[in-house]
Amino acid sequence: MNWESVKRDCSYYKGHIPCVPNKQEGHTCSECQVYSRITKRILIIKLGALGDVIRTTPLLRKYKELYPGCHITWISDFTDVLPKSWIDHIIPMNSRKIMEVTHTKYDIAINLDKEPEACIILKQVMADEKYGFTWDNGIAPVTPAAEPKLLTGLFDQLSKQNTASYIDEIFSICHLDYTDERYILDVDKDYFNHWEKTLKKETDYPIVGLNTGAGQRWPTRQWKVEYWESLIKSLQDKGYYCVLLGGKDEHENNLALKQSTGSFYSGYFSVQQFIALIAQCDLVVTQVTMAMHLSLALDRKLILMNNIFNPHEFDLFDLGEIIQPDQGCDCYFGSSCIHGQSCMQYIKPEEVLSAVERHLPLDQVKLKSNYSYEL
Repeated sequence: MNWESVKRDCSYYKGHIPCVPNKQEGHTCSECQVYSRITKRILIIKLGALGDVIRTTPLLRKYKELYPGCHITWISDFTDVLPKSWIDHIIPMNSRKIMEVTHTKYDIAINLDKEPEACIILKQVMADEKYGFTWDNGIAPVTPAAEPKLLTGLFDQLSKQNTASYIDEIFSICHLDYTDERYILDVDKDYFNHWEKTLKKETDYPIVGLNTGAGQRWPTRQWKVEYWESLIKSLQDKGYYCVLLGGKDEHENNLALKQSTGSFYSGYFSVQQFIALIAQCDLVVTQVTMAMHLSLALDRKLILMNNIFNPHEFDLFDLGEIIQPDQGCDCYFGSSCIHGQSCMQYIKPEEVLSAVERHLPLDQVKLKSNYSYEL
């Protein structure tokens, strides 16, 4: 055995430690029966935000379909939501392994972030094909296909005119045809089983998850607490079981809602626990938040309340509908309302209740003893 006989183009090759076939079966490269040649080396740079990372995962489906046997490396700030079974090498942005990336030759390298550090990495990477955003004394498009996404980020007038969804945009940037590829998300089995057992003890009725917050970046997205309370009571009167969702910022409000309505709420959790909890819901009501992206990735029915964003950006995959203020929003991507009170007040609880009934009609739900539902 010599260095020349080592198959460094094998998907099992680690570079510094024994591969799995060698460790488990004693195979060496010269006689290995499971040698798996890498057909393409692909780099994806998508750092954040968490929701944007999730809705970039359809690219994995496309590349695995186009290039069976491809090896995919992904750099991100949110590595805990990346589907590990689909990605060969996951690298945190703050890892020293970034040095490895900038000294590796790829067939395809993509950067879908407009942060300078992400653009500089793509600039430094060696690749036959590059797509997205690079660095040229500032952020710049690699190909003309990336120009529209840059321009809509710079000018509200163009952003408001956009009719393409986020997935359409990133596929176009990568010179790919979008054919309804969906999000990919792993669910921790232990957390899933925990929530399944917990909620099975609580109810046999359809579960509506209510994500009661919208983060601190855009307070204009917030819905009134009294509206949530009214919606919860109406849902309960109809026969739905309500589960309150949220993070640290929503904790106090959720405790108050639990007290006033008796809804299920047991605190806020890690991302993986939160994912597993949403997986137990039959339908989720939310503003534009991380919970929206998680719900879509889990194929949960969704009622999305939106005001300050372009609704064309969101593809709900026929899982629900978007509700917006009737008179429209004057504070596009605004963190404060020019009128002093967010137009979210014009989305009434009765309207949301009707939407829930349309997409999760109780008279079509068959209750099952093993705590699952069929429509």
